[in-house]
Amino acid sequence: MADIEPLPTRTGAGKLPGVSFHVLLLREELRSGTMAEVAELELGDLRIEVRAGGDALWALIRRPGHGGLALRAAHAIGGCSGVRIRPAGEGEALRVEFTSTMGRHVVVFRLHEGDVPVLRVTARLTPATPLLIPFLARDLYPLDGHDDPAGAIGTVEAAQRGMNAGISYFRLAKPQFGSVLYFQNFTTLNPYFAATGTKPDGAVGGEWPEIGYLPPTASQKGKPPLDPLPEGEEIVVADACLAFHRDADGDEPEMARRYLSLLGAIYRRIDQPPTDYREWVARAERTLHDLDKAPEATIRHYGFRYIHPYTATEYPDSMVQLSVLAAIRDYEAWTGKNIPLFAEFKRGLRKFYDPKLRTIRRYLPNVGKDKDKDAVDSWYLYHPMLNLGRLAIDGDKQAARLFMDSIDFGIEAAHHFDYVWPIQYKITDFSVITASRDEQGLGQTDVGGIYAYVMLQAFELTDDKRFLDEARAAIDATQGMRFNLNYQANLTAWGAAACLRLWRITNEESYLRQSYVYVASFFHNVALWESDIGLAKHYRNFLGVTALHDAPYMAMYECFDSFAAFERFLKDSGPDLDPGVRMLLSEYCRYALDRAWFYYPDALPPEAIADKSRNSYVDRNLCFPVEDLYVDGQQAGQVGQEIYGAGAAFIFASRAFHTVRDAPFRIFCDHFLVASERPADRALSFQLSGGEGCLARLSLIRTGRAKLPAFTVTTAKDEQIEPYSEEAERVEYFVPADGRIGLAW
Repeated sequence: MADIEPLPTRTGAGKLPGVSFHVLLLREELRSGTMAEVAELELGDLRIEVRAGGDALWALIRRPGHGGLALRAAHAIGGCSGVRIRPAGEGEALRVEFTSTMGRHVVVFRLHEGDVPVLRVTARLTPATPLLIPFLARDLYPLDGHDDPAGAIGTVEAAQRGMNAGISYFRLAKPQFGSVLYFQNFTTLNPYFAATGTKPDGAVGGEWPEIGYLPPTASQKGKPPLDPLPEGEEIVVADACLAFHRDADGDEPEMARRYLSLLGAIYRRIDQPPTDYREWVARAERTLHDLDKAPEATIRHYGFRYIHPYTATEYPDSMVQLSVLAAIRDYEAWTGKNIPLFAEFKRGLRKFYDPKLRTIRRYLPNVGKDKDKDAVDSWYLYHPMLNLGRLAIDGDKQAARLFMDSIDFGIEAAHHFDYVWPIQYKITDFSVITASRDEQGLGQTDVGGIYAYVMLQAFELTDDKRFLDEARAAIDATQGMRFNLNYQANLTAWGAAACLRLWRITNEESYLRQSYVYVASFFHNVALWESDIGLAKHYRNFLGVTALHDAPYMAMYECFDSFAAFERFLKDSGPDLDPGVRMLLSEYCRYALDRAWFYYPDALPPEAIADKSRNSYVDRNLCFPVEDLYVDGQQAGQVGQEIYGAGAAFIFASRAFHTVRDAPFRIFCDHFLVASERPADRALSFQLSGGEGCLARLSLIRTGRAKLPAFTVTTAKDEQIEPYSEEAERVEYFVPADGRIGLAW
């Protein structure tokens, strides 16, 4: 028997706290050379050896002289028997078949060359018997220069949060193998989750050196799992992608940009679910009707009309009032018609202003004693200002006065907390009520981003340099947060937009680079998979982001507010923006236009909506979204039906639909139009903002009684694009998402 070696002591990194027997077994197999050779592959400068071990089929990925990784390509309890290489299918580099005590295995390797090389390994299992899965080990182990998983030194920068993307982003520094993004494609694993009754909650992560995917198994609690994989039915049990970068070093912005680049490369290698055209204009009109006519939507105080935060409940709130108000104003500008409800809701805004403190408050002066009227979440001070700023820049003088009357108090708060805000404090004296969200002492870490955006609005309105200096100070204070920057999704999105605006104003590249930190932290909380678990099969969640850094659900308010922020981001960008970042943000917005439809109760079956809500109730007849959708398939609307999310329909309609003057149709596009011109009476040309190689949905929709004309759609190279769907009401095309598109009729 071989002597058991002690765990290595790492200079500057301490000693490993311990390892499981899986690490020891792998180390022993590599050291003894007992693994059977199956095949060898090359991916750029990476050498990949496929070997059959005592309990797994392994892919040993090495960069000669710089260490490597051991990927458990397939669990094979009892060993791999009858290993055979089969003819590879289209896009496959290698197909391996073998049997184990578990059943018959098929493992497919795909190699994707390019600036960012990607390895994809998909394992399928046909169980030989109804197969219970009590436990399976993680699948990824770093290797040092001697193939010792316990000797490699590295850092895990980010790992899966909750039910979001199954990612592990790490760097192997000694030996200097580089940076790696590991991704487990949960979409293809839906049948496994259904068969075993499991959910991939935090399934990708681990502790160095055992990282990667831990297949979810049923909680035993004194008894074994009772949901087997069915006998004789092939099922995908693992679908891993690894994207590689040679460099392990890098400062915070570079590590963020690298993460986004690797994520973008993987995104292009997985199947994305389809989207559908959604009629947001009709939804917006229904929302206006219900805001005006439904007694559950509004309440009167001081002779003014205010919006309920939730169905027939909660006190009027300045964030709620202004979020809906600013969205209605955007829709009003889009329609070119006055919307009386906008003026009516605006009349009561001044009652939120406290002349003693000289700031807008959350509640009206007559708020009930069951509320602490002086308590304010840090972000709640600035979000109403942001929407006041949007109205002010649009020319609203009343909003401009209220905005400028409140701005100095906002600066005073920022100075008091030295740009590091707590969770909640007293607005009267800044005494802290709740300092942090966790034991790390982190408060609302991304408030500095939305604060900076508000300061840049003030700078645009006044040209006063002190506001520009405030924006700089706030963004500079966020340095060092890395993947902990995100507290609330929409705040992080506005922070990214603030960085881009600062870059445009100052021409300092550091702000462009810092924007990548915000975007990376945002995408750390994205569900990069389509769940069929439980009730989730009735709605879509692909590229949905959880509302908070640790929230169990996606929320409509954060969804559409992030969409609005990223529109500003993309319009302030240019050719210097990293292409992977442009692509990911465009894809997020594209899927938001489809996914957000399912927040509305009438788009869900009755059984998918909670019978009871934390805040009042859900009325399926009202055109207001529920607050919460769950990737793990719980009932929607457990938190409530958020009337403050009613602005979503106005935002989506005014951004994605475009009126064509003197034409019997309007345009829908699921990518932003960043420039357009009318070269002739019956011709239009426009530029899209999406990612290279991606496709955008372009729909031409009839607006009157006249029939749709015959259309010609061309690219910048005069290549004609044929429609993929033609109906009396709508003609649809797929066009290059980054292209210059010509339209003639």
